[in-house]
Amino acid sequence: MMNADTSPPMKNRIAVILLVVAPLMLCGNFASAQETSEGTRKVVTKVMPQIPNLARSLHLQGNVRADVLVAANGKVKSVEVKGGHPLLGQAAQNALSRWTWEPAAHETHESVELRFNP
Repeated sequence: MMNADTSPPMKNRIAVILLVVAPLMLCGNFASAQETSEGTRKVVTKVMPQIPNLARSLHLQGNVRADVLVAANGKVKSVEVKGGHPLLGQAAQNALSRWTWEPAAHETHESVELRFNP
């Protein structure tokens, strides 16, 4: 029989574990740390994302998809994470905001997928 005093902490632990593990099951392919860009412009400067310590300690890996709005001069105007684990998504967003693309006649949306494998 379960003691009523120990039940809530156990439920909290289970909830935390589910919040961490569930997104991993939804993340697609697990591969080496790379990036792919489906946009039309060439990337001039790439900054590799730093895996957060918590993600590293939990051995999180997976893909993060993002839509990057790139100004005509090649600088990033905004990054919108479209999929992936939230811990990895923030790291991807921080890195992508420092990327640069070749100049173009107008701003463009570039699709990027970063693969994390600690």
